Amino acid sequence: MEKKLIYKMIRQCFQQYEHEASEEDYEKLYERVVEEAEEAEVALYELINDVVYEYLTN
Repeated sequence: MEKKLIYKMIRQCFQQYEHEASEEDYEKLYERVVEEAEEAEVALYELINDVVYEYLTN
């Protein structure tokens, strides 16, 4: 998967929730998205939204 695209989508989710994240957080979320994308049968944007939401609520 294209790393820049996933980073951009994660950044857009954070903007939606009016939240900032560090580069470490972006990298962790990116790795998690890639891992779950291999197993999941949902659209990438849904997966990213779920991962970011879970990150923000924990």
